[in-house]
Amino acid sequence: MPSINSAKILILATDGYERSELRVPLEQLRGRGATVKIASVKDGEIKSWDKTDWGDTVSVDLLAKDVKVEDFDAIVLPGGQINPDKLRLEKDALRVVKEFVNSGKVVAAICHAPWLLVEVDALRGRQATSYWSIKTDVQNAGADWKDEKVVTDKGIITSRSPDDLDAFVAKIVEEVEEGRHERRAA
Repeated sequence: MPSINSAKILILATDGYERSELRVPLEQLRGRGATVKIASVKDGEIKSWDKTDWGDTVSVDLLAKDVKVEDFDAIVLPGGQINPDKLRLEKDALRVVKEFVNSGKVVAAICHAPWLLVEVDALRGRQATSYWSIKTDVQNAGADWKDEKVVTDKGIITSRSPDDLDAFVAKIVEEVEEGRHERRAA
């Protein structure tokens, strides 16, 4: 069970990630001592979506195709509508998500990012939440959808929106410090 100050956390995103849903976990987890890396399906920088328009950028540390799950303790999947919709079409991104789910390591998805969990069939038989507009997608993927700030089912953390970020990050810290979770493979 790693302490958060020695944990290695991966954030997987691409252009169109909701700014706060990447920045808040990045800054708060780093502030607690975790090493946090950004992975994407493209090199260089990725651009955020900030409420109603394009926002700032963040540098990419490694490509999704080069991610080795064994190098990390957890993955964070920021939402926004654009980011997860693009990522769920990328085989390298889906491989990373599926391998994290199968590893028993912490998987945290907020807002529209549970779409990625839907895509790798990781929600069937689990409790989860999401942004309200994809509630039906999450339910159709076999999840018991809850309207709560944060829902955790064997190390898979889901959250609704930027309003829930503090609870989301606190739960990531708690689950990372608990260690690996036994669960069925996706």
